[in-house]
Amino acid sequence: MAKTTSTALGSEPIGSLLLKQAIPAAIGILVMSLNILVDSIFVGKWVGPIAIAAINVVLPVSFFIAAIGMAIGIGGSSVLSRALGAKNYEKAIRVFGNQTALTLVITLTLISVGLIFTDSLVHTFGGKGAIFDLAKDYYRIVLYGVPILALAMMGNTVIRAEGKPKHAMIAMIIPSVANLFLDYLFINVFGWGMIGAGWATTASYICCFSYIFYFFFAISELRLQIKHLKFNIPILKEIAALGSTTLARQGVISIVYLILNNIMVDIEGEWAVACYAIVSRLLMFALFPIIGITQGFLPIASYNYGAQEFGRVKQVIYTAIIYATGLGIFILGLLFLFPEPIAQLFLSNSDHISAAQKTINNLVLNEAPRAIRFVFAASPIIAIQLIGSAYFQAVGKAIPALLLSLSKQGFFLIPLLLILPKHYGILGVWISFPISDTLSTIATGFFLNKEIKTKLNTKPSIISS
Repeated sequence: MAKTTSTALGSEPIGSLLLKQAIPAAIGILVMSLNILVDSIFVGKWVGPIAIAAINVVLPVSFFIAAIGMAIGIGGSSVLSRALGAKNYEKAIRVFGNQTALTLVITLTLISVGLIFTDSLVHTFGGKGAIFDLAKDYYRIVLYGVPILALAMMGNTVIRAEGKPKHAMIAMIIPSVANLFLDYLFINVFGWGMIGAGWATTASYICCFSYIFYFFFAISELRLQIKHLKFNIPILKEIAALGSTTLARQGVISIVYLILNNIMVDIEGEWAVACYAIVSRLLMFALFPIIGITQGFLPIASYNYGAQEFGRVKQVIYTAIIYATGLGIFILGLLFLFPEPIAQLFLSNSDHISAAQKTINNLVLNEAPRAIRFVFAASPIIAIQLIGSAYFQAVGKAIPALLLSLSKQGFFLIPLLLILPKHYGILGVWISFPISDTLSTIATGFFLNKEIKTKLNTKPSIISS
């Protein structure tokens, strides 16, 4: 694929340019989501559906701590990139040192608390009944590796900030491949069950971190020394200010997992958590091309807005929405037509499983197709919500970007989940998703349309600031 220079962002045809930007982003997201999807399939087939539920209980904890590393990485990398661009190497290395030290301090503190209160935290996050012991085994092992994951997530963004995306992509691929191989080895060959799944995940984090450590030791411009780890308050403030949006967005997702795990186990039992776990994996995987379009949209919109080429900004907004909507229709069609075989991928059909597990499999298989159809019902329209919130991020309007990106989960989905299941049971959970998608899309569409009419239709000289 031809390399796209920054000047090409303002001159190449929007359609082909968007694809050039979106395809690599989509591939990266695909690799990460495939890892989670296939990992869940392996665990479901070789350990059982309750094991998938147990992973779903632990996921909010590991996801949030990893998000801290991501937020510190994204926040600091903006400062670091500008420092490198200004040839201020000393500031760049101090930023990297502060990112590393801050990630270590926060994550080590959190896992210490997490290990002390293991039982209560596992229970709080939905580890009840038959899920508890499996979730506890998985939780303890994965928690040991989460600081490594946070450092890897932080380091990956710094690699991109240095302008070396190929190495960042390799760092993403390594844990995915390692986890799949180790899952097969530890669970199926060695027969370690849930403990094997935990060690496979933790070992994959270590593999990822090892490559990133190698990069900074042998390839990077940034040569970190002990003195660079000393906290610098102005730098920390910059990192916090720029990373808070990412942390807030990822934190709300963890809260959604926490709420849903508890709702499911309370209204239907452990099997319902397994059913939601399958749906949540599909949410991570199935929408990867739409998210890729969104990621590809960002630099094009940002560059052309900065260049005051507002006609091209409008064109890329409309093109991205059209592409993503088309993909949403295609994804919805596949999920509507084949929900049963998709759900079956996660469940064992072996004659050797117990009668209890067969009962759980049947319950999950009976409910999952309905869940899939409802949860993804609004897929064709979510492009407006994703592209709209991404637009405000691209043009540097942080508060609208944050509010709109939080609108689905924070403002609509969580309240709906707290209300509808009380009246409609498990169906109330599933219908909360398309309702929140629709409401957030309407809200985002309103503000995006207003922005197009007032800002992008205005002469450049008027909004040059």
